[in-house]
Amino acid sequence: MPDPGEGLVEADIVRWVVAEGDEVKVNDILVEIETSKSIVELPSPWAGRIARLMVDEGATVEVGAPIVLIDDGVAAPAAPQAPTDVTDAPPAQPAEAPAAQPAEAAAATQASAAEPASESEAFLVGYGTKSSSLARRPRKTAGGVGKPIGPVTDQVHDSYAADQPVSRPIDQSTTTGPLSAEASGEPLPRPGKTPKPPSAAKRALAKPPVRRLARDLGLDLDAVIGTGPGGTITSDDVLTAAVLSRGAPEAPTGATSRVPLKGVRREMARTMAESYKVPTATVIMQTDVTASMDLVERLRARREFAGLRVSPLLIFAKAACLAIARNPDINSTLDMAATEIVRNEDVNLGIAAATPRGLLVPNIKHANTMNLLQLAEALHNMVQVAKSGRVSAEDMQGGTFTITNVGVFGVDGGTPILNLGESAIMCLGTIARRPWVIGKGADEQMVIRSVCTLSLTFDHRLVDGELASKFLSDVAAILADPGLAMMF
Repeated sequence: MPDPGEGLVEADIVRWVVAEGDEVKVNDILVEIETSKSIVELPSPWAGRIARLMVDEGATVEVGAPIVLIDDGVAAPAAPQAPTDVTDAPPAQPAEAPAAQPAEAAAATQASAAEPASESEAFLVGYGTKSSSLARRPRKTAGGVGKPIGPVTDQVHDSYAADQPVSRPIDQSTTTGPLSAEASGEPLPRPGKTPKPPSAAKRALAKPPVRRLARDLGLDLDAVIGTGPGGTITSDDVLTAAVLSRGAPEAPTGATSRVPLKGVRREMARTMAESYKVPTATVIMQTDVTASMDLVERLRARREFAGLRVSPLLIFAKAACLAIARNPDINSTLDMAATEIVRNEDVNLGIAAATPRGLLVPNIKHANTMNLLQLAEALHNMVQVAKSGRVSAEDMQGGTFTITNVGVFGVDGGTPILNLGESAIMCLGTIARRPWVIGKGADEQMVIRSVCTLSLTFDHRLVDGELASKFLSDVAAILADPGLAMMF
């Protein structure tokens, strides 16, 4: 299983395009795999016959694991045979031979390393058996090389002196001298008593927000195992301990089924959990979009837009790009590791798309540089690709601002969760015909207009309420009167 260029560690086998016995050429598609972002087709790196499919469809495979065996017609090299003749083996060194000096050991090591590897030992870098001819470096001590320290170690050294052959009759024994030593450290506990761990007296390492979370959940931090740097307890550790302390949930009485959480849905669960840790706020407003709906009808009638998907989302996307130009910090990213604000010059506009495989958020690169026709073409192509589930990894990366349209489901509005790494996400509610007051003073009158609810969820560490409100007001102004776009 190769890495499809997304930095992944595993993928799911969706469908085998070939069967055992098929003949394939280089770059023929072998299999479709599902990563955490999209479905990817894997081509064959060799030409030959499919000898065996090693993984079933639906299985999750780690990157680097074998999945298919291809017979390329080239016979495998014979394995090297181990030498059986031991008559030429060098004699064993006598036990009383003196230890090699450091210079001699280093010279022996360099000499063995300088010898070229034989053909049977030619492996790829990082593979194959390791050479065992390296000499161990002599141990350095205070009194010189190989000389033990202190009276106790002198006795141990004398008791194991190799002044006689190592192999000798079993009834022949060597008298050793008595050893003298003093106890050190804490005494061993008595039988039946559990020793107190040395870390129990230390206060658990955790930041104030983590301590507050543990206090709210009623957890003792001393009982939580920290997985952060230096054993620091993180919020994930506290949440995991809280779940484990509650025990397994009671089995429901009705019929149930279990579906593996993998692929896009697993990645969605991970990113949403990470995004939920960001302190956010939401601003909401209603706006009259009657003029924008009239513009959509006029665009659909134009020859340039024939065959394209022209919807209110096109006008909303263009309005968002224009409002970002006036409020650029909405399009920024917070780099906490470097304590810096990253201001993105281009708008990589993400569009949240619900697919059978889960939530996908591909983005249109440089959307702020496109005119209305170019943006319509990009949106049309994105929708088609997202429906097929074959969004590329490049389209899923580098987003700076996201739009989610829950109005297509008849929902009035919502407070979405940030797309991980971005500072704001705009939500579009359904467009409904509702009473709306127009005019001022004596000219006020109630008419039926097309009304939409807009909401903006933002990272409150980077964006404040004033900036968020100005941005959303600019978007609403453009939607109410598209002609105002000429002023942006």
